[in-house]
Amino acid sequence: MVYVSRVFLRKYGNFVDNLRFYVHGGSGGMGLPRLGGRGGNGGDVWVVASKNVTLKRVKEQNPGKRLVAGVGQNSSIRALKGEKGKNVELLVPVGIIVTNDNGQVLGHLNAESDRVMVAKGGSGGSFHSAFQPHKGQAKHIRLDLKLIADLGLVGFPNAGKSSLLTALSNATPQIASYAFTTLRPEIGKVMYPDHKQISVADLPGLIEGAHMNKGMGHKFLKHVERTKQLLFVVDVSGFQLATKTAFRSAFEAVQLLTKELELYKEELLTKPALLVVNKMDLPEAEEKLEKLKEQLQNPEDFYDQLPEDMIPKNYLTFKHIIPVSTITGLGIDHLKSSIRQSLDEDAVKQTEGFHQEKLQTLKSKALQHML
Repeated sequence: MVYVSRVFLRKYGNFVDNLRFYVHGGSGGMGLPRLGGRGGNGGDVWVVASKNVTLKRVKEQNPGKRLVAGVGQNSSIRALKGEKGKNVELLVPVGIIVTNDNGQVLGHLNAESDRVMVAKGGSGGSFHSAFQPHKGQAKHIRLDLKLIADLGLVGFPNAGKSSLLTALSNATPQIASYAFTTLRPEIGKVMYPDHKQISVADLPGLIEGAHMNKGMGHKFLKHVERTKQLLFVVDVSGFQLATKTAFRSAFEAVQLLTKELELYKEELLTKPALLVVNKMDLPEAEEKLEKLKEQLQNPEDFYDQLPEDMIPKNYLTFKHIIPVSTITGLGIDHLKSSIRQSLDEDAVKQTEGFHQEKLQTLKSKALQHML
């Protein structure tokens, strides 16, 4: 029997997932011409991944959002080589992508202690610079948090993602009968009898047009990038965001979710995906489930139900389709087992692929040596 722990929930109150900082490397110190002395280099600015840090705390601790490293010391008679200026380190959470204002990636901080230099200090004055120091680099950087989780829940508002996360992990996200109850990410962790832990992220609900930044838009979609697998969640009876919007069946919801991911970043659809069909306690749920399964076997035959611009280029083949009811608990244990099986299979494939790649490299080197 799978059990869960309440301990493994991270809540993101007043969630902050991006910040912009001005960073300036320290200027170098003056050289000493008459003795050939060299000034110290200016300090560097680093961004370092650390545990128990949130961007909200980073923002609170750095209200000016400005980081300047120390100036290198001048060369002197007592110290012909000036000391280097003091480095500055900004501690940030794991999962940060550092970019400049042009979108150029400066570094990925995927694990604790990962670091990236964002502003190099200027060199000290020396013979080669007529003993004049150089200024340090100055720029604006962006810190963009993309949550790292094993599974990301993908679904339209009211599909029951928050309830599902509660059923899976005893997390306590906000749940209500109106759209957009998930206004910030929630991560719950499921623990298995062998102490394996799997993190599941409930992310802000998508709407049609999310790829164009409507609704939660990119705030949701960017977090999907860092999840290992996708867990689609649809209401077996269909979905309607508001009275003015079209009603979507469960099949249409799956295809529209697929299209939103495709339009945002097509590579997302290469991730393994599972489908949870929720609210199986509702009337006629079994008949609707069978119809959905039939439609998913030959989706092209039913694309006439969709607006032409919302038909995905490629349809997803789900590793598992699991009917559940978060009200009665139907299918939850089966879902937990399917999640574990899917992630374990994927891990084996990745390991085999790594070994094959390494073996091929060794063979190539051996062949080159023989020639």
